[in-house]
Amino acid sequence: MGASEKVKAGECKSSLWLASNPSKRWGELFFLFYTPFWLTLCLGIVVPYKLYEDFKELEYLLLGLVSVLPAFLIPIFVVGKADRSLDWKDRYWVKASLWIIIFGYVGNYFWTHYFFTVLGASYTFPSWKMNDVPHTTFLLTIVCFLFYHVTSNLTLRRLQHSVAHLPVKTQWIIKSAWILALSYFIAYLETVAISNFPYYSFVDRTLMYKVGSLFYAIYFLVSFPMFLRIDEKAEDLWDLPRVAVDALGAAMLVTIILDLWRLFLGPIVPIPDTKQCAQPGLPWFPGHTEL
Repeated sequence: MGASEKVKAGECKSSLWLASNPSKRWGELFFLFYTPFWLTLCLGIVVPYKLYEDFKELEYLLLGLVSVLPAFLIPIFVVGKADRSLDWKDRYWVKASLWIIIFGYVGNYFWTHYFFTVLGASYTFPSWKMNDVPHTTFLLTIVCFLFYHVTSNLTLRRLQHSVAHLPVKTQWIIKSAWILALSYFIAYLETVAISNFPYYSFVDRTLMYKVGSLFYAIYFLVSFPMFLRIDEKAEDLWDLPRVAVDALGAAMLVTIILDLWRLFLGPIVPIPDTKQCAQPGLPWFPGHTEL
């Protein structure tokens, strides 16, 4: 029996919100139910009780690891019923995790520097870094983005059921408007949610809320509709190479759009000369000011 036949044989009852693919349905629900754990740890304990004041590099790294590792370990040892007949590489949670890890890695390694040079953001907490970006943010991005993208999947799926009777162009317009609204809302909500953490700061926080959130929303304008496509159709199940290529393609498109903003719109606030991004080329490359 082929992989698609297995999916069809075990399809769940139709739902307006949840995936018809049993493995995808289980994976999405798992990531949703896992979210309160890391969210409570970070925003319900560490930030309000200011435990971070005693954190050094090791503690910040451990916070990221404790938040992320269970999201990968739990489904390995607690295998969902829908995944028991599937090889590990065919399970949706593995594919979704790979897509988000790649997309999030590119986002931290490259796009964080646009936050520095376009939005006037800065990290001041002690941390071990890669390309001047804290390792902790690489890790926390994974669980954040899994939550964001699963939430997007549910809403886009529900919206598709609601507009299915409309002309194709009208469907496209409505779904595009929803993706824009959801992207901005999530970007804005995250910015507000971490506002009580004093070691991630902005030159102008109010402007960051209004305009910077739109800049951040560019990530999701691209990623939400692309991520939804993974194993959404029972007759079109993805393999891991396709997942990886798709994530890299999404990351490249976001990079292009962000750099166009940098070149044609520039910073949203006055940035010190040492961080100025008006020069051509990518702002984090050594010697880019000489280009």
